[in-house]
Amino acid sequence: MKYLIVGANGQLGREWKEYLTQHQMPFNAYGSKELDVTDPASVHSTIKEVRPDVLVNCSAYTNVDEAEDEPDLAFAVNRDGVKNLAECCRNTGIKLIHYSTDYVFPGNSEDEKKFPTGYPENASCNPINMYGKSKREGEIALEESKVDYLLIRVAWLCGAHGTNFVKTMLRLSEQREELSVVDDQIGCPTFTFDVVEKSVELIRKGETGTFHLSSKGKISWADFAVEIFKQSGRNTSVNRVTTSEYPTKARRPAFSLLSTQKIEKLGLIPLDWQTGLAVLLKKLKK
Repeated sequence: MKYLIVGANGQLGREWKEYLTQHQMPFNAYGSKELDVTDPASVHSTIKEVRPDVLVNCSAYTNVDEAEDEPDLAFAVNRDGVKNLAECCRNTGIKLIHYSTDYVFPGNSEDEKKFPTGYPENASCNPINMYGKSKREGEIALEESKVDYLLIRVAWLCGAHGTNFVKTMLRLSEQREELSVVDDQIGCPTFTFDVVEKSVELIRKGETGTFHLSSKGKISWADFAVEIFKQSGRNTSVNRVTTSEYPTKARRPAFSLLSTQKIEKLGLIPLDWQTGLAVLLKKLKK
């Protein structure tokens, strides 16, 4: 089985390249500068040349705050790019793997009572910021394309590559003795190595449709920071603050937990979040 990785220089794309290389699986990989997913002609010619069995779309506009000022660019990548990939994959019989986000849900605190184990895959989507809206439009484009697809939603994504919360906390802990971290946004981290491994299993099982991938647990960002410092042996203390005390340009969901019951029924058991963090910290030391 031959893979084509699009958006290959991001944290998830680089994790895919490492996994496929390690397992000696054939693949081609293109970063955003090498393949612009918003250009239908470029997408078509690349897919025609590579002829993969599976296309993994890791390309995305992910700057949540900047999306408020650049909605056209966010929608071009997160909606139109998905549409271009889906149309080409459908016409050539290629399976398309696409990643989305917890931000497609409203994330209000009332939903925590309604979905105590997290949002299920079929929960109503109603994003509260431009990034979430652009990602939801991409999901709709995928669903309407009639392509053979896997739509995989993740939350609080962290890995050894790129920028993420774990790496930011470690960097800041070298500069400060105390950090203020939001304590009223609830969710659970997803680790890139686990995402790739479980994505491959879903592909091998011939699964289609929408799945949620995340770790086991239910924590706040502040809880996450405390555990990062504990496991990494840092002395930085955490000052727990509210969202209102840490204003951002784009609204953030108060509740981001994704239910993993659907993948568990397939025998794909999520990592406990503390275990996932330990694995990631070990990778970062190498």
